[in-house]
Amino acid sequence: MLAATLCFAPAFAQTPTASKTAEPLKVAFVYVAPLGNAGWVHQHDLGRQELQRALGDKVKTTYVENVAEGPDAERVIRDLAQQGNKLIFTPSFGYMEPTLKVAKEFPDVKFESITGYKTAPNVATANARYYEGRYLAGVAAGRMSKSHVAGYVAGFPIPEVLQGLNAFTLGMRSVDPKAQVKVIWLNAWFDPAREREAAMTLFNQDADVVTLHTATNAVMVAAQERGKFAVAYHSDMRNVAPDAQLVAVTHEWGGYYTQRARAVLDGSWKSGNVWGGVKQGMIRVGDFGSKVPPAVQKEVLARQQDIASGKLHPFKAGANGIHDNSGKQVVAPGSTLADADILQMNWLVEGVVGKLSP
Repeated sequence: MLAATLCFAPAFAQTPTASKTAEPLKVAFVYVAPLGNAGWVHQHDLGRQELQRALGDKVKTTYVENVAEGPDAERVIRDLAQQGNKLIFTPSFGYMEPTLKVAKEFPDVKFESITGYKTAPNVATANARYYEGRYLAGVAAGRMSKSHVAGYVAGFPIPEVLQGLNAFTLGMRSVDPKAQVKVIWLNAWFDPAREREAAMTLFNQDADVVTLHTATNAVMVAAQERGKFAVAYHSDMRNVAPDAQLVAVTHEWGGYYTQRARAVLDGSWKSGNVWGGVKQGMIRVGDFGSKVPPAVQKEVLARQQDIASGKLHPFKAGANGIHDNSGKQVVAPGSTLADADILQMNWLVEGVVGKLSP
C-alpha cells in the first residue's frame, strides 16, 4: 500500500525530510556469558555479525555480554529498550520472563526470546532442534569409542538439555547397543573450573568420549590434555582441541536473525514460534577431527541428510519402542515422539547413567 500511495503522490508533496536517509534499525543482543571465541554466546554473536553484514547501514547492532539471568537481565533489557533499540534478541532460557515483563512496558519494541516458549504480541520465540545434531554426534561417538562409555557435562536438567542427552545416547546406541552415557549436572551454564573437573571425573570413570552442554570450551581442553575424544557443541572447537575433537554440532543463527530484522524493517514482523533444525539450516554437524575415518564421516553426513529429508527422526521408536533408564516405555513401538512431548521432556533414556537432578 505504501508503494501505491507514493506513486500517486503529487510532486509538490515532497519535502526535504523525504529525501533524508532513514535512521538505521537499532538491534540489540543480550548474552548470558562473556563473549569468547567459541560456545553458545560466540555462535549468537556470529549471527549478529552476519545480520550486520547482510543489512549493512540499514541496521546498527549492539550487545551486552555476561548478563546473569533474573533481575540483572530485566534491568539490561529495559535499558536497551530505553536506548531506542527496536528489536531485542534475548538468547537464553532464563531471559524469558524478564523479556516478557519488559515487553509489556515497550509495546513498540519487538523482542525475540531465543529458547523461550512464551509469546506476546511483541514477543516471538525461536529455538533449534539441537537434538538432531546430538543424535548425529552420538553416531560418531559410538563408532569411535573403545570403552563403550561416553561422558556428558551438562548445565541444567531442562527439556532442551534432556533432548540432547537422550538423542546423543540413542545415536550412540544405534551403532553400539552396549554404549552407556554418564552425565554430570553442574547447575550452571558458565563455570570453566567445574566443567573441566567434571570432564576429568568422567575420564576416570572409563569415558573415552565426552561432550558438553555448557558455555565454555573447558571440556574440550580437558579432552585434549588427556588424549581422549570430545564432541564440540555450539561451535567448532578444533582451535583448542585439534586432536580431541571428533565432530562439532554447530548452531547457525545468522539466517534467522537477518530474516527477523528484515521483517521489522519492512513492517511484516509478527509474533510466532520457530523451531528449526538441520532442514532449516539452524543446526549443522561437521568439522570432523583428523582422527575420524572417512567412513565414519560419510556415515554421519548421510544420516544428516536423512534427518533433513525426514527419513530419519531421532525419537522414532523401533520394534521394541523407546524406554527410559528405569525401564518404563516412553515411546511405543513404531511411533515417533510428538513435538509437544519433546518440548516437555522430563526423562532419561535407557543407556544414560544418572538421574534428573545432581
